[in-house]
Amino acid sequence: MAGKYVLETDHPMRRVFIGKVVVNIGVGESGERLAKAAKLLEELTGQKPSLRKAKRSVKDFGIRKGENIAAMVTLRGEKAIDFLKRAFAAVDNKISERSIDKHGNFAFGVREHILLPGVKYDPEVGIYGFDVIVAMERPGYRVARRRRKKSRVPNRHRVTKEETIEFLEKVLGVEVIRGRR
Repeated sequence: MAGKYVLETDHPMRRVFIGKVVVNIGVGESGERLAKAAKLLEELTGQKPSLRKAKRSVKDFGIRKGENIAAMVTLRGEKAIDFLKRAFAAVDNKISERSIDKHGNFAFGVREHILLPGVKYDPEVGIYGFDVIVAMERPGYRVARRRRKKSRVPNRHRVTKEETIEFLEKVLGVEVIRGRR
């Protein structure tokens, strides 16, 4: 839990914060393009990406089951906050309300990685778009992840869509666009 990036409430167990940020580049093929995308993802996030495999074969796209087709990174803590700020700057600090699910998690895409502040175009790498997925949490979510005495987080303790909207607007200063665009 990163210090000042918490939506404070009347009860300490009802606070809302960012659990993790997942950054994903889906290339759709293995080989040189995927290697470049993985290298780019490492430069953008400062962490080594893991490669993701195709779940099934798609003959039309030339994808075989088990072939590496994407790269992803999971960020937590200060690294997550720093990257998320840069990613929001790339999309003009705006997000659609439709991008937020009923449990308060949200996702958005960045069309070109060169839109991130401080990133220069490199003709050797090319241009890649990526997806940013953010999981919102409260204190106590560890009970669902721990190894021993694992338990379910009840719906009354989950983050709601309204709380995530409040977090984005008050804590991160992101404008949430309501309705259709």
